[in-house]
Formats: sequence, C-alpha cells, structure tokens
Amino acid sequence: MAARRDRTHYLYIAVIAAVLLGIVVGFAAPGTAVGLKPLGTGFVNLIKMMISPVIFCTIVLGIGSVRKAAKVGAVGGLALGYFMVMSTVALAIGLVVGNLLEPGSGLHLTEAARHAGEAQAKAGGAQSTPEFLLGIIPTTLVSAFTGGQVLQTLLVALLCGFALQAMGPAGEPVLRGIGHVQKLVFRVLAMIMWAAPVGAFGAIAAVVGATGTDALKSLAVIMVGFYVTCLLFVVVVLGTLLRLCTGVSVFALLRYLGREFLLILSTSSSESALPRLIAKMEHLGVSRPVTGITVPTGYSFNLDGTAIYLTMSSLFVAEATGRPLALGEQVSLLLFMMVASKGAAGVTGAGLATLAGGLQSHRPELVDGVGLIVGIDRFMSEARALTNFAGNAVATVLIGTWTKEFDRERAAEVLAGRLPFDESVLVDDGHAPAPADPPTPLPGPSAGPKDGVPV
Repeated sequence: MAARRDRTHYLYIAVIAAVLLGIVVGFAAPGTAVGLKPLGTGFVNLIKMMISPVIFCTIVLGIGSVRKAAKVGAVGGLALGYFMVMSTVALAIGLVVGNLLEPGSGLHLTEAARHAGEAQAKAGGAQSTPEFLLGIIPTTLVSAFTGGQVLQTLLVALLCGFALQAMGPAGEPVLRGIGHVQKLVFRVLAMIMWAAPVGAFGAIAAVVGATGTDALKSLAVIMVGFYVTCLLFVVVVLGTLLRLCTGVSVFALLRYLGREFLLILSTSSSESALPRLIAKMEHLGVSRPVTGITVPTGYSFNLDGTAIYLTMSSLFVAEATGRPLALGEQVSLLLFMMVASKGAAGVTGAGLATLAGGLQSHRPELVDGVGLIVGIDRFMSEARALTNFAGNAVATVLIGTWTKEFDRERAAEVLAGRLPFDESVLVDDGHAPAPADPPTPLPGPSAGPKDGVPV
C-alpha cells in the first residue's frame, strides 16, 4: 500500500514541472501562451465548484456533533474577534509600508491602463453595507449552493447545523447521511486534483506571455515591497503569536502545509486548498467543531493578505495618478474595501475587482490607475492568497488552543513527521490504504477516523 500512497508525490512534482514549462512557453511563444489561459481558468473553476458542498458538509457536521450550542457560539465569537484584530493589524502594517515606500512615485498612466482600470471597476461592482448584508441571505435554500456565494452557504450551513443539533437523536441519521455525502465530495475533489498540472501550466504560461519582463521591471518596487511585507507579517506577527500562545513553530506549521502552498502558488487561489486545510488541521490535532467553524469562516473574514494588498495598491494608484490620499481618506477607503471583500478572499482576481470597486465608490478619479497593476495582479494575487491561507492555518491552531480543543502531543508527533498525513485520502483516486498500513494515531480531540479527515 505504501507504493500507492507514493503516487501522490508524482502529482506535485508534475505541478512544479508544469509551472516551469509554462514560464518557458510564456517567454518563447507569448501569443500561444496567452491562448492557454482557459486551462488555468477551467481548473480553478472545477475547484470552486466543490467549495460550497465542502463548506456545507464541514460546518453541519462540526456543529451537529456538538451537544451544546453555546460552545459553537463561543468558538465563532472568539474566531470573529480574532479575525477583526488581525485584519486591523495587517491594515496598519500595509499603511506604514505603503507610505514609506511610495511605490507609485514617478509613474504615468497610459491609455491602455485607463481602459483596463475602467473594466476592472465595472467588475468590482461596489456595494453599500446594507446591500452587502442583505446579499448574505440566499433567494432560496438551494440557491446558496448554485450561486457560488460563500457567505450564503455559511448561513445555510449554520442554520442546518443548529437545527440538527436541536433535533438530538432524531437528527443522527441525517448527520450520517451528510457524512457519506462528504466522503463523495472529497472523492470527486481527489479526481479533480489530478488535473492540477494542466491548470498550473495554462495559468502560468498565460500570465508570463501577457506581461513579459517589462511590466515587472517598472513595477518591481510595489511587488517586492508587497511580498516582503506579507512575509514579515506571517513570520514575525503570526509566528510570534503562534509561538507564545501554543508553543508551535510557524516554520514547522508552514512546512506541514507545503503541498497546499504549492497548489495555491500555481492557481493564485486559496480556495483550491480549503478542503485540504480542513483535513490537515483535524489531523494536526484541532477538534472537528473548531476546524469546521474556524476554517470556512476565516476564508470569508480573515483577510490578512487582502488587507495588505488593498492598502498598498490604493496608495500606489493614488501616487501614480498624482492624487495622494490623506490619512483619513486612506483609513475610510480601506475599511470600506475590507467589508466589501468579505466572502471573496479565495477567489482569483477578487482583490483587484474589490480595489477597483472601492476606488469607484470613494474616489472615482483614481480608478484609471488600477490599470497599472492589472499586468502583475496575478503575481500579487499569489502572495495575497498565500498570506490569507497561512493566517487561517495559524488562526485555527490558536482558536483550538484557546478553547482547549487542540491536542499538542498529537501536533508534536505530526509536525515531527512521526504521524504523516495520508495524502491518498484527498489526492489518490484509488482505494484508501489498509488500516494497518499507516502509523497508529495518537488520541486526539477529533472524533473522526484516522488522519483526522472529516466524514
């Protein structure tokens, strides 16, 4: 059975090879490379197709397995409070770095940039706060799944989870049925994952073919500054908090999630790794209820990377157009963008649309400048998605620790490599290995089967 499990390594080696091949094709044949973009778009769309059922099953099973509703409320309230604090910290860091670097100084708009900015502004679809809140309510119970709205799916899942919890023993058959549905969802996702190399090749080839090297040179300051800021935020801010509160090394946690980071890097979408994060957090030792509530909620509200991106990009656009923002304007504009971006953190390009939509609603004369970063938004999107993902992983461990739903002994074994995660559960489309094959798990807070994968 070990040979079957080793098959999963070939997938990620293929993804790396596909990314390198895409870069070569992008430089060698730019015209042909741009035409390969549908390959990347199609793969991301396949992943997004599975997000609503994954979130629904995870939350319903997580809440339904908890006897007391107060416990769910405590976890959710603590998570939301933490998300608000960390988003504010990320916002402040982005403001400081953006004002220090002044990345837009000396740049000038072109006519093509103006048109690109207008197109993104239309895609942004700026919303008022009442419209945003009303948009959380789906038209029907089923439309929450067909509309692709994460927050609507969250609402329906929460209602169903609490309803099944209130039903008591009568709801057990329904919970078991949803557990079987979740197994099916993860199996379909496993089949889709084998298309990752094709999607990564098409996406990387297209963006390299479209931008080349000239655009990257002219915008190197904001790109490097953004990447460095995100790295420092993850390592210094999140790493320090994780070490002080849990004793876990952020580097060990990031290494444990290495394959997920590679997947995000190739697709620029943190949604592509959401199901894997849920499974791996449970395997690490965080209980099912905490994982089932914190991870999906974090994908909508824990926007550390997006907050930094919106901050620095807004300052960049304002300076590039010769209309710098006053401090009060910076704060009000970016607070609006943070609200408008809820529920879209894992969607490729959502940050760019939110940026354009926010500028359209607050400072319409700045929208033209959005076209300046259209060419490199793909590369910035990768750092944005990686930071959001790392923030959600750290948040899950922290919330688990604060609610006493985190098994540190099991986590030490997992991070040390003595209790490896069974990749075949989420990637291999063959049969799962025999029970005697993997190491015997340590007792953990999760009530799920071996490897902590929710069922």
